[in-house]
Parts: sequence; structure tokens; C-alpha cells
Amino acid sequence: MGTSSLITLAILVILALGLMRIYNNLVSKRNQWQNAFAQIEVQLKRRYDLIPNLVEVAKGYMQHERETLEKVVQARNAAVTSLQQIANKLGPDELKAFAQQEQQLGRALGQFNMVMEQYPDLKANTTMMQLSEELTSTENKVARARQFYNDMVMDYNAYRQSFPPVVLAASFGHGQDAALLEFADSEAIQQAPKVSF
Repeated sequence: MGTSSLITLAILVILALGLMRIYNNLVSKRNQWQNAFAQIEVQLKRRYDLIPNLVEVAKGYMQHERETLEKVVQARNAAVTSLQQIANKLGPDELKAFAQQEQQLGRALGQFNMVMEQYPDLKANTTMMQLSEELTSTENKVARARQFYNDMVMDYNAYRQSFPPVVLAASFGHGQDAALLEFADSEAIQQAPKVSF
């Protein structure tokens, strides 16, 4: 083998290693943001499981507030359905619809809280206080998980858009940026709905 053949072989090996590194980084970063969304799912499912218990405890006290309770249950069910729908595809349109459902649930919980102020016995109920504390803790976890997800998406997008990955990303199956989980009302992501009893 001649010197030029060895140089050509070395260049090909370096190029192949570079391509493998780009491909592996794209896959790794995509897996990181998908895992970050899975963490949001875990916290949201916990939250969705707490809400029916909260409503059930409140039913006995809030017999005249059936409409408010029904709105909370409907918003919770719509959010559950939306979360199930995006489990297969985390595209921008799906995330936007999901964010809207989450905002509606937040508004329904806010209305629930306002009505709760009229029922001091319910606010003093031990079970209600425990559920409230769990819900607040879960809301904080959801907010942190959302932030982590958006950080991972930004990392993936920045890498995918940089050179040389931008030239190869589409051919490696990474043709689109990952979508951020954004809210029309910027305060919705910064503050968990206030539920105090």
C-alpha cells in the first residue's frame, strides 16, 4: 500500500468517525428531550390522579357548586386526553393543543380555589389540606419538568442547527427542530395554579 492510499484511508476513517459522532449526538440529544417529556408525563399523571380525589372531598361541602366541580373534572379529562394524544408525536401543533388544555385546567382549578374560599369547614378538612399540599408539590414538579424539557429541546435544536450537523441532520432522520412547550399566557408556566385551603 502506498502513502497516498494510506492517507486516503485515514481521511475516510476520520470522515466516517465524524459522521458517526454527529449521528450519535443527534440520537442522544433527541432521546434526552423525549425522556424529559416523559418526566412531565409522570408528574402530570400524578396531578391528574389527585384532582378527582380533591373534587370528591369537596363534593360533600360544595353541593351548590356543582358547575364549578364539573368544570374541573371536564378540564382534567380533556387534559388527560390531550396528554395521551401527544404521547406518539411531540410536534408543535400537538404541544400547542396540549398547552391550551393545561391552561384550561389551570383556570378551572383557579375558579375552584375561589369558590373554596366560601367554605371554611372544607378548607380546614385534614384530607383536603393533604391533597392541596400534594397538588402544590406536584405543580412545582411539573413546572421544573417543563423547564428541563425546554432546556433539552433547546440543546437538541442548537446542536441540530449547528455546522456540520445541519448539513447531515435531515439525512439522518432529524429534519425538524423539536418543539418547545410554550404557553400563550407566559405566567401559566412560571406559576403553578394557586390551590390553598
